[in-house]
Amino acid sequence: MKFNVTDILKTANRSLSMTKLKIAKHSPEILLVAGVVGTVASAVLACHETTKISKILDDAGATVDAIHDCIEHPERAENYTAEDGQKDLLITYTQTGVKLVKLYAPSVILGGLSIAAILASNNILRKRNVALAAAFASVSESFDAYRGRVIEKYGKDVDTQLRMGVSEQVVQRTVTDDMGNEKQVDKIVKVCNPMGSPYAVLFDECNPNWQHQPEYNLMFLKAQQQMANDRLRANGFLTLNDVLDSIGCKPTNAGLVVGWVYKKDNDAGDDFVDFGLDDSRENVRDFINGDEPSVWLDFNVQGSIMNLID
Repeated sequence: MKFNVTDILKTANRSLSMTKLKIAKHSPEILLVAGVVGTVASAVLACHETTKISKILDDAGATVDAIHDCIEHPERAENYTAEDGQKDLLITYTQTGVKLVKLYAPSVILGGLSIAAILASNNILRKRNVALAAAFASVSESFDAYRGRVIEKYGKDVDTQLRMGVSEQVVQRTVTDDMGNEKQVDKIVKVCNPMGSPYAVLFDECNPNWQHQPEYNLMFLKAQQQMANDRLRANGFLTLNDVLDSIGCKPTNAGLVVGWVYKKDNDAGDDFVDFGLDDSRENVRDFINGDEPSVWLDFNVQGSIMNLID
């Protein structure tokens, strides 16, 4: 079997590049783990080195006592003056300080590197979050501009149908005529695609707050909508996950960052929370009239909260 050196080098280079990319992708986790482990190791190392400090201090103390004894009793040491004693004391203190620095230097350096690794991990994540927020803002702005052009050319109803993925289906319904006779009739209904809106959620019997009485469900949702608006005005901001939690729906990844910021004359969007319970959609009309037990809620989020804050 013949080996092509060029192909081997290309494969090795590609593998090395992919390895670098994977390391860069997981660098925040790697740095964080390294920082935590290093911090613990530096604390253990410092505790271990502390056991050696008593010998250094005892030796220094014995030397200092000997120097003071010579200064106080010059007859015990010939040609040893007080000036010599002061110089020896300075040398002893300096040497003791150097020994202490050398003793704790490894643990201090390791602790400093560990803190630097944790800060570097946080800095990488912060830069990535800024980049993601900028990308989200760009996509959101482009989407809003697209919706504006659709509304301008085709109207708001067409925009709602396209955004919610509304399609028409023929279903059979049982109706009663004036004579009291029941019969099956075909009726065209509009059905929402759950993937039509990134923020739409289904409120149905799987929700813990859902009841068999349609009027109760409508009253509950409108009450939660009013409460969400009160919280928005009181706190100045509200996330989508706050609203989802209030109505018993599971939080979403997008709900962590998107929501509403309350400002008067806000150019970024509405200054109120709307669950999309108007009767412009067939599904909502049936839900309001009690003919449909579930409803798709489409929230009028303004976008990323961080981008809306001055």
